[in-house]
Amino acid sequence: MTPTEAGLYGFVILIALMFLKIPVGFVMALVGFGGFAFLVSWDSALQLMAQDFFSIFGSYNLTVIPLFVLMGQVAHHAGISGRLFNAAHKFLGHLRGGLAVATIGACAGFSAICGSTSATAATMASVALPQMKKYNYDPALATGVVAAGGSLGILIPPSTIFIIYGILTEQSIGKLFLAGVFPGILMALLFIVTIFIWTWIKPELVTPAPKATFRERLASLAGVIETFSLFAAVMGGLFMGIFTPTEAAAVGAFGTILIALAGRNLTWKGFVQALNETTRVSCMILVIVAGATVFGHFLAVTRIPFDVGYWVRELPLSPNMIMAVIIFIYLIMGCLMDSLAMITLTIPIFFPVITSLGFDPIWFGVIIVVVTEMGVITPPVGINVYVVAGVARDVPLHVIFNGALHMLLAQLATAILLILFPQIALWLPAMMQ
Repeated sequence: MTPTEAGLYGFVILIALMFLKIPVGFVMALVGFGGFAFLVSWDSALQLMAQDFFSIFGSYNLTVIPLFVLMGQVAHHAGISGRLFNAAHKFLGHLRGGLAVATIGACAGFSAICGSTSATAATMASVALPQMKKYNYDPALATGVVAAGGSLGILIPPSTIFIIYGILTEQSIGKLFLAGVFPGILMALLFIVTIFIWTWIKPELVTPAPKATFRERLASLAGVIETFSLFAAVMGGLFMGIFTPTEAAAVGAFGTILIALAGRNLTWKGFVQALNETTRVSCMILVIVAGATVFGHFLAVTRIPFDVGYWVRELPLSPNMIMAVIIFIYLIMGCLMDSLAMITLTIPIFFPVITSLGFDPIWFGVIIVVVTEMGVITPPVGINVYVVAGVARDVPLHVIFNGALHMLLAQLATAILLILFPQIALWLPAMMQ
């Protein structure tokens, strides 16, 4: 059996085990270990496994993951998300579809201190859905907006996907974070435009909330100030070169805890829950990264990434058409598997291709995240839809998918605009010191 054939068999086994619901990190580590042992030697595979897991779990750079996860968990348990939605509600709730717009605004704000799609979707579902139900919002519109708005969690920094992409490709995590700012704002605005068009065509889907007084609006700004302060501290420090991404994560986590304690919004029980969730999520991500590292070494031995890169470069297509093919592959894969698994599995294959074609790796990282966002609301996987379904138990799954797919057009528009105007993503990183 040739190395290439062994690699293809490895992919088949990997995908089969994934569909059996075996944890992704363990699957990639197991297949990578077995394949490396088969092609090289048992002793080399054992040494590779030990080295890769030790280097990942002992990496200083990867401490950015648990710190940003802690930041998001403390913010959730301290009620920052609720105060964000309340502020958006007071300013926008009286408009047609205003509560849905407020949900997108709150999702964007919470994404700036969270970094996870499922966490953002779950948090905002528990906060926003009761209010939209109170004002008789159509269930498809209400749940679809929350599922789609939650996807902003991996585009607006800090983002776990950007961190993993930066580690796997050796790109600056700080520049990736900055590259996600304007695309994240753009997507949020396109979501809002979609809501206005949707409710303009079908005004019976929504009931405007009462208009808040000036005093109520002013009082609600406290939640916005909290989030803006944290975001400014983290991203401002990165932009000015004051501290590294890891130090920024530490500043963000510490600042979130200080804000929660100062406002007396965090109970001891909530803090313990935040620590437990941080440990669970961080361990899951680190195991996936370690498993992907082992599997990546197996792929290197099979030479599949090099063969694929050569094959793609020899296609009678322009670089832009090849990029379109790669994006289409990601779009299809995003419908079938978890976003983190997809990134760790495909980056070793496609990253050498896009760099050889002359595309900017920072821009490509943003494109991949945008396409990945589509996967979290499209069937059959659509993780955000299942998260929202877990909160809105009275809404059938197909109704939530129907609502979320209306918002898919905004995500497609964002991807197209980024392809046509790469500077949307690249202007801010270029300003970084």
